[in-house]
Amino acid sequence: MSTATTASVSTHILDTSVGRPAEGVAITLTARSGGDAEWVTLGGSKTDADGRCKDLPALSEGTTHVRLDFETETYFSNKQSAHTSKTEAEAQQDAPRVRDSGAFFPEVAITFAVVPGEHFHVPLLLNPFGYSVYRGS
Repeated sequence: MSTATTASVSTHILDTSVGRPAEGVAITLTARSGGDAEWVTLGGSKTDADGRCKDLPALSEGTTHVRLDFETETYFSNKQSAHTSKTEAEAQQDAPRVRDSGAFFPEVAITFAVVPGEHFHVPLLLNPFGYSVYRGS
């Protein structure tokens, strides 16, 4: 008899451009049961001061694939406006601009397969011009 019939998911984000957690990033969790099934939005949350999202909704029984959508453009836009000084603004005039928000990737969507009874921790290492993910513990 199996006691764990569903998988669970958690995530956190480290902004590698400053070496700190990324606070306030909106995350949406969607799932499907089978490769041809429709994606169903289960809910979402925002990262806390430690860059963690501890309250993602539970996965439905039979879930085989999960997608985490990270709203990175808003995060970088808020970060840029909060930390821009006159010297930084002058330096930015000389640097190539990708977007006003400073984010080359306005969103990051990570899709992965899950199996019942396992926990999947998927950290996102993020900076304005790149990102990396891995299966954590």
